[in-house]
Amino acid sequence: MTQSPATNPLDPFLHLTRDHWDSLATSTPLPLSSEEVSKLSSLGDPIDMAEVDAVYRPLSALIQMHVESALRRHIRVSEFLRTTEDHTPFVIAIAGSVAVGKSSVARLLQRLLQRWPSTPKVELVTTDGFLYPNQVLEERNIMHLKGFPESYDRRALLRFVRAVKAGHFPLEVPIYDHVTYNIVKDHVQRVNSCDIVIIEGLNVLQAPRPDSTGQLSAVSDFFDFSIYVDAQIEHIRSWYINRFLQLQQTAFVNPRSYFTRYADLSTEQAEEIANGIWAGVNAPNLTNNIEPTRSRATVILRKGSDHRMESVYLRKS
Repeated sequence: MTQSPATNPLDPFLHLTRDHWDSLATSTPLPLSSEEVSKLSSLGDPIDMAEVDAVYRPLSALIQMHVESALRRHIRVSEFLRTTEDHTPFVIAIAGSVAVGKSSVARLLQRLLQRWPSTPKVELVTTDGFLYPNQVLEERNIMHLKGFPESYDRRALLRFVRAVKAGHFPLEVPIYDHVTYNIVKDHVQRVNSCDIVIIEGLNVLQAPRPDSTGQLSAVSDFFDFSIYVDAQIEHIRSWYINRFLQLQQTAFVNPRSYFTRYADLSTEQAEEIANGIWAGVNAPNLTNNIEPTRSRATVILRKGSDHRMESVYLRKS
């Protein structure tokens, strides 16, 4: 069973209850409509206006404090050094398991942060675009490890975040198609100069590893703020299976879908397949690779069984 992120006084996280967190940003504007929130939420992740108001409005205000602090620091350092280098984007990472709802968090934060006058340009990039194409995964005999750290083009992802923090724009990111379950050949996402870049993915908080030159490097070295979306593993498993069953009736019916072979299964057969994928792929990835990075986050958002945020763990400063 997944344990609470902070369990003793020596942990570097401040634990805040939902009620406490909800009270922090009463004066912060909430510029989203119910229709926008509904469009931004992921399949199986029932985010509503009350959840946005209680959780994501205070979070956007906290991030703005960090953004403004970074800008002030840049100005003071530039004055001290007598340089005129432009301020580079503030980079936010969002990590967590499959089916935990991190994509909804990323899209909501992008929309909320865009409404702040100081950060109108916010780009969102998912690390799915840095997965190796299926052909490469099959050649390396790691197709069954898709989503594990070794299934990503880590060097390409590192080059991207380095370029972001160097202010080298525009940039191009490969596009991943969840229907075909593969990288889309000759299609890219164009990332332009902006105020904030949000990078969302399973393993973005991985610790440094030696690169080709023997130097220790990690994508997380370039993050200014990071969020880990957390929940008990039994709850995530249930969300994953429910999402699989919903997709079986929708996306899997598409003839282009990589998973179309599951479309005609009975509910019992589909649930058995989903349980097998969870036990063989997603649970080991969560336990061995994703969850161990939780303590590296700036903020941990802890969900309950109903997908609602129960508490927030904020790294002490």
